[in-house]
Amino acid sequence: MYKLIALDMDGTLLNSNKEISKENYEAIKKARENGVKVVLATGRPVDGVKKYLEELDMVSDEEYVAAYNGAVIQNGKSGDIISKIPLNLDCYKELYELSKELEVNIHALTEKGVTTPKYNEYTEVEATINEIPLMVEEVSDIDENETIIKVMFIDDPKKLDDITDKIPEHIKEKYTVVRTYPIFLEFLDKRVDKAFGVKTIAENLNIKQEEIICVGDAGNDLGMVKYAGLGVAMDNAFDEVKEIANYVTLSNDNHGVAHVIEKFILNMGA
Repeated sequence: MYKLIALDMDGTLLNSNKEISKENYEAIKKARENGVKVVLATGRPVDGVKKYLEELDMVSDEEYVAAYNGAVIQNGKSGDIISKIPLNLDCYKELYELSKELEVNIHALTEKGVTTPKYNEYTEVEATINEIPLMVEEVSDIDENETIIKVMFIDDPKKLDDITDKIPEHIKEKYTVVRTYPIFLEFLDKRVDKAFGVKTIAENLNIKQEEIICVGDAGNDLGMVKYAGLGVAMDNAFDEVKEIANYVTLSNDNHGVAHVIEKFILNMGA
């Protein structure tokens, strides 16, 4: 019996129009009515998921969100932080120097919004999708006490393909490095990924690993799909996610989340 299902958002719960389909909505509603905890595990900041939490009626003290790929875990209603493991300004400075060497755009997510030393269309995408402020400011001008939650290289997909293998080993050893979207390559504290976020929430709720389903599509979902009792990849998922998943569901435009819930939660006793 599965007691918790953790859902990635972009490319998983949301369709290509960034919407929750009626089928997914109804399936989630039924799962929750059956006592199953539904958790959004996302690379987005909490501000970027608020409207979806409201749409799913998941704004209560009993709901949790694993945001920023697990770097911040918050209560769905109060916003109280259960866990926060950010980077720091020195990390941003180090990665900024690397971005200059690789000639790739960069920005960082802070508690205030998204900051970048140079305006670019990719940072605009991040700010728009998540409905957060965009600040253009030199890295050297940022207050040393500013909380840097994660840093991202953002650029043309082919450019990121080309530079990914050029990331130095000491950087890979120091940070969790994940490709979350064709135009996004993210750097987080080494202790952090979505598996950490899901595990922290599950332990808080006394739910065992084997009682968890995790569903995702991209590189930042690998950890939680591996961790879950049942790891599920979307049909539109990166190949590396499909390779380690226990099950491949339908695509995000074909209500793949609803399919998983119906097959493994609602019909398990049928």
